[in-house]
Amino acid sequence: MQTYAKFSPTPFDSAGAFLDDRDAWLVVPVSETRDSGPYARSNFATAEAMLSAVDADGNDHERHCFSHWGPGWFQILIVRPGSAAAVVASDIAARLAGYPLLDEDDASEREFDSAQECWSNMSVRDRVHVIQERGRGVSVFAARHDWIPHEDCGGIFDYCREDG
Repeated sequence: MQTYAKFSPTPFDSAGAFLDDRDAWLVVPVSETRDSGPYARSNFATAEAMLSAVDADGNDHERHCFSHWGPGWFQILIVRPGSAAAVVASDIAARLAGYPLLDEDDASEREFDSAQECWSNMSVRDRVHVIQERGRGVSVFAARHDWIPHEDCGGIFDYCREDG
């Protein structure tokens, strides 16, 4: 993990900006932006919950949210070096190095909710089009409902997951 003094969200940003008194703190390798998908949101929430479990008072870990010219805003988690939170953050980094999700169940639920939201926000006309293109065996009358059709074999869900 890197120290906050060396952290910058993109190569075009200054490293260690805005938190001079936290230069030595470590940046947990998860972040969230306005445009984050369900996996990034899941990892961020899971990491924050893991840190809160060992540091309920928040003395050794902090969440910081910043405005940004690219995604509008982003948030990161930082931990005090040498603390129990730093041990957990190191475990988070090791787990993410081997597999992209900290909690598959949470990520799956967020992915489903995101796809469901995409479907429910579509017009009936757009839903009919998606059913005709991707919904093998799904009646176009299912477009009247605000939930992804139960008889979907994954084509509609995949469309909503990709575009949602």
